[in-house]
Amino acid sequence: MTGGTPANDRYSTLDQITRANVSTLTVAWTYHTGDMPAGRRSEIQATPIVVDSVLYTTTPALAVIALRADSGTLRWRFDPFAGRTRELHANRGVVYWADGDDRRILFTAAQRLYALAARTGRPIPTFGDSGWVDLAAGLGRDTPVDSAESESEGYVIATSPGLVFEDLLIQGTRVGEGEGAAPGHVRAYDVRTGRVRWTFHTIPQQGEPGSESWPNDAWKTAGGANSWPGMSVDTRRGIVYVPTGSASPDFYGGGRRGANLYANTLLALDARTGRRIWHFQTVHHDLLDRDLPAAPNLVTVRQAGRTVDAVAQITKTGFVFLFDRENGRPLFPVEERPVPATDLNGEASWPTQSSPAKPAPFARQTMTEADLTDLSPASHDAALRRFRMLRNDGPFTPPSVKGSIVLPGFDGGGEWGGAAVDRETGVLYVNASDVPWIAAMRPMTLGALGRSTLGGGADVYSAFCAGCHGADRRGDGDRVPALWGVGARLSAAQIEAVIAHGRGFMPAFRDLAEPERAAVVNYLLGRPARIAPNGSALSAGSTSASPYRFVGYERWKDPDGYPAIKPPWGTLSAIDLNTGEYRWRIPLGEFPALTARGLALTGTELYGGPIVTGGGLVFIAAAQDEKFRAFDKATGKLLWEATLPAAGYATPSTYAVGGRQFVVIAAGGGKLGSTSSDTYVAFALPR
Repeated sequence: MTGGTPANDRYSTLDQITRANVSTLTVAWTYHTGDMPAGRRSEIQATPIVVDSVLYTTTPALAVIALRADSGTLRWRFDPFAGRTRELHANRGVVYWADGDDRRILFTAAQRLYALAARTGRPIPTFGDSGWVDLAAGLGRDTPVDSAESESEGYVIATSPGLVFEDLLIQGTRVGEGEGAAPGHVRAYDVRTGRVRWTFHTIPQQGEPGSESWPNDAWKTAGGANSWPGMSVDTRRGIVYVPTGSASPDFYGGGRRGANLYANTLLALDARTGRRIWHFQTVHHDLLDRDLPAAPNLVTVRQAGRTVDAVAQITKTGFVFLFDRENGRPLFPVEERPVPATDLNGEASWPTQSSPAKPAPFARQTMTEADLTDLSPASHDAALRRFRMLRNDGPFTPPSVKGSIVLPGFDGGGEWGGAAVDRETGVLYVNASDVPWIAAMRPMTLGALGRSTLGGGADVYSAFCAGCHGADRRGDGDRVPALWGVGARLSAAQIEAVIAHGRGFMPAFRDLAEPERAAVVNYLLGRPARIAPNGSALSAGSTSASPYRFVGYERWKDPDGYPAIKPPWGTLSAIDLNTGEYRWRIPLGEFPALTARGLALTGTELYGGPIVTGGGLVFIAAAQDEKFRAFDKATGKLLWEATLPAAGYATPSTYAVGGRQFVVIAAGGGKLGSTSSDTYVAFALPR
């Protein structure tokens, strides 16, 4: 499994590579997948798994490959898009299951869950429909057919591999972020047949526990509350631990009043039946996209002289929640603390949010003028002017029309790379991004968006699209793609469908009338882009439940492109879960231009996570500087680093073949404007 074990501890007992010899690590093999999309930014976020000396993983084009783990030589390759339109999205790996000679690789691409024969890579014909099942089937509402061209509000994919328990694959999904998104049911599939064996409704249906935390019949239309980052399972107790994300739409909850169980919740379910055993909601009525971002870690700790089997859950807000695995009792006190109230019409924000007494947050949660960047007088002055215009009332400041500071940002704090736990000591290792973002809303009114302001496609783009994609249409190098040359990737009809129905992080703009959609499509394609004289700015039949729209995912940067807050911008921490105290915390990553100016190590935004080994080491890439590093797990001292072909925005894995220990990382780059690559690199000690 990509977490190392079902416990997702990301710990390996391998100890051939040690503190004493890690400095001699060298490249053992390199593999290029050869399918990086031409002219497009691509990524590899996958963590390889190794079984019987074969390494299984995925490529930028979402093919599955099997390599000889000692040499990186290709054994087989499976392309899930052969004969159909290719769709690209994040993929974080595959999962393996075996029963005697029946050995399978299970993975997802677009809307399909596949079962492949581990020896050959061929789909298993008795699984679902000739080797695959549709993730959107059986959700209890209309969803699109299995086609990249027809994605809509029912968008359903899976970015993280499912979790195998006995003969079940327990699978979460990623769904849309806006109104009309699909629900985030958690389902267990029979690994042999693909049949759904149980379903847990994360948006409770009528009469189910938790339904009282939603408006009546919300389950018929509400979406999200999905488990996208992966799960963990206690195989002895038969309990699966499921982290969930926010309800949709992400940033305005006037149509979903209440606490919104089981969104933003760690669920403990009976792995065989899906029955709820206990739950803990970390954010009530989420308005800031505070998904639980990573699979939890199972760990055994000592408290008050006794041993406790625990589950640790990191969050985007920088908290670590620690619970008794069996009953959900917090092992450190948790308080409900008052948080700022919304000032948006129709919204009803929750008055308190959960905060553990220990450990202290592993990312900053507050920002004052003293924290603003001082890289140069110009950068400080620009940040100060913006700071004084924004709403900044501390943790959980809700979105606002003027714009609200979100710290940690929408991508954490903690993110999908997750944490690693040392089985020997109970120390948790977690990396954090530590940069501010801004959450701004715009009223959806004819006065703001009327005919006088929407004279053509450029005006529609400026009003609705530029907040995310930028006035220059260059995107943000991360969540938001560039729109230059979009006509080479999508037809006019496909572009209009994405605008109308949304796709992934992009919300649906259903309230734009057809003339506005047509005008912005023409604008993007370089065609005449005037709006028809009888076009109305908003659809006459608008059914939007929200009087506001989210302006866009804005990282707050200075004029030179660096975060608007003082460093560190990325850290790696070691937290003793027995005591809740920190062993150490260090900046992780650097910007060479700033290092050359004599600045102390700043850290960078981080994507991907750590592993910890019996050799006393923590391995992690994750940083923008394209380095792969090894640290002393006891002290945080840097012991080794290597430069990768591109940034390693993934979690590494380690394995042994033929008596030799390897450490492998996907160097795919792509995020944050980084160079893209198609490379896996494995390191080992010299022979």
